[in-house]
Amino acid sequence: MARLLSSTGRKRRGLKNNTLYLAVSIIVFTVVVFILFRGDSSVPREAGAANVVNENPVTPEPSRTTPQLAVVETSTAPGPAARSAPAQTPAEAPTEPQRQDSVLPEVAEPAPVATEVTGPAAPAADAKVAAVVAEAMAMLNSHPRQVISARNKLNEALSMPMPPNQRLAVKEEMAKLSKEWLFGPAVFAGDALCDNYTVQPGDLLQVIGRRNKVPYEVLMQINNIPRPQSLQAGKAIKIVKGPFHANVCRSTFTMDLYLQDVYVRSFKVGLGRAGYETPTGLWRVQEGGKLIAPTWTDPDSGRVYKATDPDYPLGSRWIALDGIDGNAKGRTGFAIHGTKEPEQIGTAGSRGCIRMFNGDAILVYNLLFPLYSKVEVTD
Repeated sequence: MARLLSSTGRKRRGLKNNTLYLAVSIIVFTVVVFILFRGDSSVPREAGAANVVNENPVTPEPSRTTPQLAVVETSTAPGPAARSAPAQTPAEAPTEPQRQDSVLPEVAEPAPVATEVTGPAAPAADAKVAAVVAEAMAMLNSHPRQVISARNKLNEALSMPMPPNQRLAVKEEMAKLSKEWLFGPAVFAGDALCDNYTVQPGDLLQVIGRRNKVPYEVLMQINNIPRPQSLQAGKAIKIVKGPFHANVCRSTFTMDLYLQDVYVRSFKVGLGRAGYETPTGLWRVQEGGKLIAPTWTDPDSGRVYKATDPDYPLGSRWIALDGIDGNAKGRTGFAIHGTKEPEQIGTAGSRGCIRMFNGDAILVYNLLFPLYSKVEVTD
């Protein structure tokens, strides 16, 4: 009996010990699990904080947030971006204007465009020339019939030093006036270059022209005379007192035409190519050298061209020149003539001759008089 009780007591103490061990094990297990789960839960919280840093510029990580802000400011209006950023990140507010200032000078780069548009500054107009031109134009505006006084004033201005653009403007005004005082039928008071003449019995238009050192063709043109034989005794016609002269500039490919020493107008010309440069110096219109579409022999190929040939190169007029001074002295074979290649006007493409548009060549043909008209070629 005593053994039975002793055995039963040991069993009860064993159960209590087992229960105690179980409880301790559960507590230990719970603590371990708690610790483990607590450590795991900290990781997602850190990861969440990192995501906020990447998406929101609140964090002080300028290396990642600064490029994003710069992109926003340059792609959109900089004002709103600068104002919204400080509301979210007060700590970075002072730095935003600095980044904005660094962007604004890059945006304000139209300065090179302005220099491209204006280019090199044009030379300032000469004040004395401007005053003379203003006086001439005021004279015309107040008294339209004072064409000759205005012409003489402008011609006086051309003899004064001035920048090229101002000289071109003066020439343009004088060319406009020439349509009235020279190429128009009227004779203006005080004009020493044009006059009225009453045709006498037996007069010939060619003789009247020769007397005044101008071709009769220009008299036909300004008086609307259809044929030389149409000249009528007792009728008044306008005469021009020549001769005409021309100045050719090789650097600008231009020909300036003068009646005596008064500028008339300018023409664009073509000149000699490399190896065949048009010689500088003074030339004279050759006597008997004014021809209409003459037969021409190419000195290079020996081919003879007639006016009826489809590739006839001389145009409708030929004005032969004799060199009388400078590099031109003693030179022959050069001429002013038209062309079948108008695209070469303004370029160096001839064998030395002075090429003109065909209409211009006809006009100059009607103005230059043999032996008296001079052509000066300069650089």
